[in-house]
Amino acid sequence: QVQLVESGGGLVQPGGSLRLSCAASGFTVAHYPIGWFRQAPGKGREGVSYISSRDGSTDYVDSVKGRFTIARDNAKNTVYLQMNSLKPEDTAVYYCAVGDRLYCSGYGGTSKLDCTGMDYWGKGTLVTVSS
Repeated sequence: QVQLVESGGGLVQPGGSLRLSCAASGFTVAHYPIGWFRQAPGKGREGVSYISSRDGSTDYVDSVKGRFTIARDNAKNTVYLQMNSLKPEDTAVYYCAVGDRLYCSGYGGTSKLDCTGMDYWGKGTLVTVSS
């Protein structure tokens, strides 16, 4: 069974850091692209970051560039999202997703990270950034 389990969320102050984990089972993360997404209260789903299985390249939504880093640990079959310099606007439920055709792109004249091909989702972990 393909399964993704997020962890690492919690309450942090503005400017603080968190590292989210996406632990995978039923497949190997080295062979599939993985994306991180978030949904803020009352808002729609937003693509946050992406890591390719083909060449290991990464991409991020403009609002988190320079603050967030996605990484893959193949030995642990886990994908991480390191979040630094957190802002209240980062408050959201964060999800990871996988799909053999998952792809994200920031091109198209928009600051959004547009993704497609998400086949399996985790249940999410809540990140709250507040003083």
